[in-house]
Amino acid sequence: MQLSPSAHADTFCRDNLPPPGQWPDFSFSLPELRYPERVNCAEELLDTAIKRHGADRPCVLSPSGDWTYGDVLTVASQVARVLTEDFGIVPGNRVLLRGPNNPWLVACWLGVVKAGAVTVSTMPLLRATELATIGEIAKPTLALCDHRFTWDLTAGLPDLPVVPYGGDQPGDLTSLAGQKPGDFASVATAADDVAMIAFTSGTTGRPKATMHFHRDVLAIGDTFSARLLRPTPDDVFTGTPPLAFTYGLGGLLVFPLRAGASTLLLEKAAPEELAAQIAERGVTACSTAPTGYRAMIASGCAEQLRGLRLAVSAGEHLPASTWQAFYEATGVPIIDGIGSTEMLHIFISAAGHDIVPGATGKAVPGYEAAILDDDGKPVPDGTIGRLAVKGPTGCRYLADDRQRSYVRDGWNLTGDSYLRDADGYFWYQARVDDIIISAGYNIAGPEIEEALLLHPDVAECGVVGVPDETRGQIVKAYVVLRSGAEGTDAMAARLQEFVKQQIAPYKYPRAVVFLPALPRTTTGKLQRFRLREAEAPGNPGPLAG
Repeated sequence: MQLSPSAHADTFCRDNLPPPGQWPDFSFSLPELRYPERVNCAEELLDTAIKRHGADRPCVLSPSGDWTYGDVLTVASQVARVLTEDFGIVPGNRVLLRGPNNPWLVACWLGVVKAGAVTVSTMPLLRATELATIGEIAKPTLALCDHRFTWDLTAGLPDLPVVPYGGDQPGDLTSLAGQKPGDFASVATAADDVAMIAFTSGTTGRPKATMHFHRDVLAIGDTFSARLLRPTPDDVFTGTPPLAFTYGLGGLLVFPLRAGASTLLLEKAAPEELAAQIAERGVTACSTAPTGYRAMIASGCAEQLRGLRLAVSAGEHLPASTWQAFYEATGVPIIDGIGSTEMLHIFISAAGHDIVPGATGKAVPGYEAAILDDDGKPVPDGTIGRLAVKGPTGCRYLADDRQRSYVRDGWNLTGDSYLRDADGYFWYQARVDDIIISAGYNIAGPEIEEALLLHPDVAECGVVGVPDETRGQIVKAYVVLRSGAEGTDAMAARLQEFVKQQIAPYKYPRAVVFLPALPRTTTGKLQRFRLREAEAPGNPGPLAG
């Protein structure tokens, strides 16, 4: 693919793109995806939104105060001036961001991109060693960090200049920005200049850095959001995913700003607090994980959620039982979706009357999806295979040999096992590595998890395959019980029998372990690999029951 002339003075990102032969196929089938050669996504999200809808509209809401579109533009422009005038940031430099979801983090993200630099957003809960790895890969020039979260950053990257924000010290970005004019001419970046580096959540091994162009950021707003969510300027978005997680970046920043809507940012959102804020602030669109929706209705918050127009679920498989329970309690149908950091956001989903509970949905307009066998050949409908997708976004790892395994023959292979039915709906089976082969049967762990979740005493569960001399592998379930239920042998037997009544008996968990909590990533994804590690020979592990 021929790239446009770059506006980047620092060519690090272009220099570290995968070789052209390892890129996926890109398609821009929708007219709105044909962006001009020069476009700055921050300018499109902010300046252009103001031209369309006005500067006085609410933009970023928070418990500490609300900012209009004009306020956000002023602060983001001041941040861009501080970066370029005080710290010598030039287009293409990487700027690391660290902090919880709040208005200042949004202003920093937009300010970095307006300046033509590249954001490297990091989860606020990452520790020094994890941040050191990110620094080693992305080689940031500067960091902007919430003043409450600097310690791990300075410990992990002691040579990286750090500018704190949100505090009251003289060197704080808040003070520095306040001394600058509130205007800044956005750098005329190429549509295919890198705007952001996002790191995979690291369920195993070394995290991968994915590079996304300015046009990619706009594309997720012009496909999944515009075509399925169909937001209006009157919508109010909120949710739990961090802005450093691409699910959160889309749902809490790109989608609302692309529509001229507002976004409510919460630094901490326990189920009861999230539900209370949804009711109090008139939120109409929520993004969280299936566990979040289960927790809100389990906490008795259903009435506070009835004002939602859109409830989006991603990050892990949404069981049909969770969909049904939430719908019965609130009257709100959850919009399920699958996305990936490599693809930036959701590429298979369904909304409104197109929703089939239990199915992820169909390919989002602008994307194409297929089910392939191990040789990369399409399989018949109803056959389990590897999910493959292509569209306006796609995988571009930063100098990483794993590009070859994610992209094959132009397809992005997500690592998920799916089947497609005759109506074109895609049904999740498991992660490719989570298929359990027991006595010759292929068993998908999430199917057993869904069956267990139907039992009234089960709050959460994770299912993996563990080695067995006779059967090769057996199904083992790790279960978190609801308050008041006891994890006894009798309970394990009841759960085993219950599963046999829900699905084919050969799939039942032959071993059940009760845990107080399941291991999850900072983005809420279940870490099944940790459950498997606990079963390694000679390693009782911290999860052993």
